[in-house]
Amino acid sequence: MSRAPLRLYTPASLASNAAVMLSPAQAHYLGTVMRRAAGDTVLVFNASDGEWRAGITALRRDRCDLVVECQTRPPAAEPTLRLLFALLKRDATDLVVQKATELGVTELQPVLTARTQASQVNLARLMAIAIEASEQSERLGVPVLHPPRRLDALLAAWPASDTLAVAAERVAAPPLQAGAATALLVGPEGGFAPEELDVLGRHAFVVPANLGPRILRAETASIVGLALLQAPVTGH
Repeated sequence: MSRAPLRLYTPASLASNAAVMLSPAQAHYLGTVMRRAAGDTVLVFNASDGEWRAGITALRRDRCDLVVECQTRPPAAEPTLRLLFALLKRDATDLVVQKATELGVTELQPVLTARTQASQVNLARLMAIAIEASEQSERLGVPVLHPPRRLDALLAAWPASDTLAVAAERVAAPPLQAGAATALLVGPEGGFAPEELDVLGRHAFVVPANLGPRILRAETASIVGLALLQAPVTGH
């Protein structure tokens, strides 16, 4: 029985007959975990070149060589969708990055707030999670992952013409509507500090948004907010 090709992200240029070498981690995954071998095919992709079928020409534990064969999907621009989220504990942050990637986020911005639960983050590990989520969800692109920044610095540098929807709890705010913004800010467990809410309220580009009648965990709020921003608009 034939096996479905695996999807792997690569930053290498993809074109017919191009030679591509995968990373040692990808080689280990293909050979040791998925039991692939020379002669098998995989799908490789990136945002610039789209998705291509490629044949494995050589595979060792730490090296995999491919020859690109034919394009299976052309490149396509993804709608801008940015998530700014207060850093959480490791597992919760991992979940936010994974699910946000699956939901089509194009930029991920960790934020440091007064009640942030973590001050350091392993960006390489988070990037690996985002890449794996892009592979699984059949995206062509991988989100840009920015280093953490303080909330006040982000707001000071934010373009005044770009609406920033802020997930608000216990604040009178209209429900978050599809297409209301291309950027969503979600605070930490316990919410934003009062002084942070004051600062947010002084910026005209900030739009408070209600995610529903319940108080959500921070990681759940990110998922719900992103889903609402992209919900299809239906006519009556």
